[in-house]
Amino acid sequence: MIEKIYSELEIGDRGYIEKTITETDVYLYAGITGDFSWLHVNEVRAKKGHFKTRVVHGMLLIGLISNVVGNRMPGAGTIYETQNISFLKPCFINDTIRAQTEVIEKLPRGRVKLRTSCYNQNDELILDGEAVVIPPREHVIEMTLKQINEG
Repeated sequence: MIEKIYSELEIGDRGYIEKTITETDVYLYAGITGDFSWLHVNEVRAKKGHFKTRVVHGMLLIGLISNVVGNRMPGAGTIYETQNISFLKPCFINDTIRAQTEVIEKLPRGRVKLRTSCYNQNDELILDGEAVVIPPREHVIEMTLKQINEG
């Protein structure tokens, strides 16, 4: 688990994850959220739509970014404050997505502005945005290990 605190972060720091989005992922997400739109789960109807096939929920991709924020960059203990997103291209079932964050500005009061983006397997930018997050100010993980060793 990665846990970068505010003072350790530098402009240009990046983190990412990669995941191939499967049909099972789409149905699990639909089940959790209740979003069973034909755009996502009905191939017959989707063939008549704009993209001619089913597309992955955009919010599922934002969940991948949340994974990066909370586990990679900045990492454990980071709190979301704001997020804006532009959906530039569709994500299709079986696309491999690289969700990533990049530190673009250190803000007052311990906040950090991140560029948040997703790319498909063809390195096409499909989602782009910015987030303001609050990383931890001190290492909680190390403190916990220290407390365990002292106890």
